[in-house]
Amino acid sequence: MNQASEVFQPLQADDPPVVAGYRLAARLGAGGMGRVYLSHTQGGRPVALKVVRPELADDPDFRRRFRREITAARRVRGAYTAELIDADADGVPPWLATLYVPGPSLTDAVARRGPLPVPAVLWLMAGVAEALQAIHAEGVVHRDLKPSNVLLAADGPRVIDFGIALAADGTSYTATGGTIGTPAFMAPEQASGDEVTAATDVFALGQTAAFAALGRPLYGEGSAVNVLYRIVHSAPDLSLVPEPLRPLLARCLAADPAERATPAEVVDWCRRRLGADADAGGGPAVWREITGPQAVVPAPVPDPTPVVPQPLIGYPGPTAGWPQPTAEQRRARRRRTALVSAAGVAGGALLVAAGAWWVMDASGGAGGRAAAGSGTSATGPADRSSASAPGSSPGSSPGSSPGAARTPGSSALGSGDGTSGGVASSPASPAEPRPEDFAGVWLDAKTSLSLKDEEPGRHDRKGDIRFDCRTIGCEITSGSTVILQMYGAHGTTFDECRFFLRDAKAHSWTLSGAAAGSEFCMKDAEGNIGLYVLQVKSTAMPEAAFLTGDLTVWRHGA
Repeated sequence: MNQASEVFQPLQADDPPVVAGYRLAARLGAGGMGRVYLSHTQGGRPVALKVVRPELADDPDFRRRFRREITAARRVRGAYTAELIDADADGVPPWLATLYVPGPSLTDAVARRGPLPVPAVLWLMAGVAEALQAIHAEGVVHRDLKPSNVLLAADGPRVIDFGIALAADGTSYTATGGTIGTPAFMAPEQASGDEVTAATDVFALGQTAAFAALGRPLYGEGSAVNVLYRIVHSAPDLSLVPEPLRPLLARCLAADPAERATPAEVVDWCRRRLGADADAGGGPAVWREITGPQAVVPAPVPDPTPVVPQPLIGYPGPTAGWPQPTAEQRRARRRRTALVSAAGVAGGALLVAAGAWWVMDASGGAGGRAAAGSGTSATGPADRSSASAPGSSPGSSPGSSPGAARTPGSSALGSGDGTSGGVASSPASPAEPRPEDFAGVWLDAKTSLSLKDEEPGRHDRKGDIRFDCRTIGCEITSGSTVILQMYGAHGTTFDECRFFLRDAKAHSWTLSGAAAGSEFCMKDAEGNIGLYVLQVKSTAMPEAAFLTGDLTVWRHGA
């Protein structure tokens, strides 16, 4: 497997094609907070887009912390950080985008080639320490600095995920029961649940550098409890670390936070040891050997050719970044559409009536006149009787279809020689079905939904749409109703549901990627269409799991 295929993984069936207007090109990986995808800005610059896991997105406290950390991270600007360029803590689901760094993580680089030589470790420490200076200057503490959060670009390291570490505090489980971080790279005060400061990140920097020099965690491996015990109660064993690195690592790994080196001191110490190479710009040749050749970044995914006419009234689409309509606005638009359709039908009827009057006048049928000298005869009583028979069109026999072909001379609109043309009428387009709204529809192991019922929510399992938690993440399932989640959607319309359900075939849909605000289009065997907007998802305890949501039903809308 080549490096490109390792870095850029194809999207899977449960990956959304678009998030907040960003078209996803590949998967970059997954972590405790969510999945990471490759996308591009409108100008074509690659970005890494992290989508938060639904379990966290459902937590109001997480969203509050996430929003606060995004605000702080937006201010961070540093040569060795991956800049945060876009984010939405209120999105469904929440997400953030940073500039994509073309290079492996320190974890991957060490796994591929083993421990790094001393000059490369010095370059690593200097770059990460400079990144910490920029992060700490904005009042942010990383809290989860580790090898996988350090990417190795051709011109130096990049520190990532500094904007969401505090947001996850209290939502990620560790052996300490409430602290955020990776046990093997925690500081003693962090593992003990004490105050976390900028010095905590310096301890993690020392551990990260030791990992790069040794090819393994400094405090060993094993259960989180045992590793944390060694960090809190044991002095670090630096005997296997190359001698030139020991003094600086000892300063970074001091048990007392006040005795640790500052990021500025780390930068100065590394530059003095690197000597003339410190001014080499992109680093010495040994650094470029570590990073290896850059993988070719996939090109931006082109926007698909629109196949659905854009609405003339309202917003341009669910992922275009425009303000989304409320339920009342959607209903008003539907009423306007119905009025326009009704006006079209009425106008068509007037035209048909006017045409009939003109025909009767021209043929003499209205006044019983004979067309003297015209070579044609007036319409006889039998002809008029046939033309006015219910279900027939002028000149057709009773029961014939309105669009049936006519022989010359048989049409009430034509002369005996068949030189006059006929007027074809087309049936009017049906108006959009009337929406029926049902708020707070409940689904659990004992209830179900039926789109054909007057009240869709049922207090038994006899409805066609059911909620099931026997699978991981739970799911909405049905025997015959097709179900489709509208990723990134807000305010999905009837026309959008009807269009995308045409080719839908899934009769069950996992809820692992759903959060409050997620929208599901449904169509049963009788052509009833429903839109279920999730409001509350509680799946932490499968035996007591439930959903609540708002349901709109269009009867026989397919």
